[in-house]
Amino acid sequence: MKILHTADWHLGKRLEQCERTDEHQHFLDWLIGVIDQHEIDVLLIAGDVFDTGSPSNAALKQYYDFLWALRKTNCREVIIIGGNHDSVSTLNAPQTLLKHFRVHVVGGVPLEFTDQIIPVINASGKTEIVICAVPFLRDKDVRLSIPGETHTEREARLKEGICAHYRQIAAHIAPYKTQQIPVIAMGHLFAAGGSASESEKEIHVGNLGQIGGDQFPIDFDYIALGHLHRPQIVNSMTHVRYSGSPIPLSFSEVEDHKLILILNFSENQLVAVEELPVPCCRKLVRFKGDLDEVKRRMHAFAVGDHLYPAWAEVQVETDNYIPDLDGQLAQITQTMPHLERVFTRQIRLKPTVALDAESFNEFTNLQELEPKDVFRKKCDSVFGEGEYFDLLSTFDELLEKMTQTE
Repeated sequence: MKILHTADWHLGKRLEQCERTDEHQHFLDWLIGVIDQHEIDVLLIAGDVFDTGSPSNAALKQYYDFLWALRKTNCREVIIIGGNHDSVSTLNAPQTLLKHFRVHVVGGVPLEFTDQIIPVINASGKTEIVICAVPFLRDKDVRLSIPGETHTEREARLKEGICAHYRQIAAHIAPYKTQQIPVIAMGHLFAAGGSASESEKEIHVGNLGQIGGDQFPIDFDYIALGHLHRPQIVNSMTHVRYSGSPIPLSFSEVEDHKLILILNFSENQLVAVEELPVPCCRKLVRFKGDLDEVKRRMHAFAVGDHLYPAWAEVQVETDNYIPDLDGQLAQITQTMPHLERVFTRQIRLKPTVALDAESFNEFTNLQELEPKDVFRKKCDSVFGEGEYFDLLSTFDELLEKMTQTE
């Protein structure tokens, strides 16, 4: 049996208002070919199918077109869990209909706990493998809020809640394990020791919900994780893995090697995990240095064999604001059809810290700031640097509640 593990598609994702639809479609078309060529039996999508809880019509169409195209392949079952970016209601809306096509969707923790346990049954009616489809565990799923609890107490309760959820799953799969039927767990979380990129949001306040790979029950033969965009093994445990995102979702991922994972099971044992690189159709590149260095590197940027022209982030380190920077760089790109878009950043070598109109860092583009960054700058100007930890923690909780409210 062959099982394919992928995650973090983020359909509908934009890069500073620039659509990524073509890149996602290139990946989805390629993935259909891989599933067909490698005769994949089961497809696992470990969360963050969409980039927002209210995906665009184009993103929804890509999703449903992909699921429809799967019918022509050997794939027998598809299991999809919700991530922290996904809306539970959006994913679950066609849940009943999709089951008729053997597509199982678990957008959030279901009312019936055992609905997260999905046996994969062959033509003769025998269970070949069991998938424990655990979606992103929201704060309300794993703990009850206690007024006045400390930061340490909250962290301990959150971690224990996540671990307890997987222990409860393990208790329900005991009958399968006694029959030596392999079991795969899915999850969308931040595992301790994982390497994140700039494009991941904190999944819980300050990423408190980090659990180590050794905290998962030993009952699982493989743990297919989503959330971190860099493919990686957790805590040197080769059966606990992130597949990563299929395309670079920010310029912090330009050096990442994107891939999908193919699990080979034989005689009820996981015998191999194959890493299959995802072909890149558009290269993201980052040029950093002073203006002369950036220009030199841009001129030296060679034409690649990618389907679409490259996009570049230019980080110019400077003491003084360069008002015509975009115009200077545009003159270079006019003769470079293989470099389509340039996103400029001016990095002040001696940044100011106050928020008042006269001294605020004029180099900062509002699109580059997260709400937490703006709040922290305001706190710096009112309270002084680093004297507002409790207030910042409260703001973190407010942000988390907003992202989890549908």
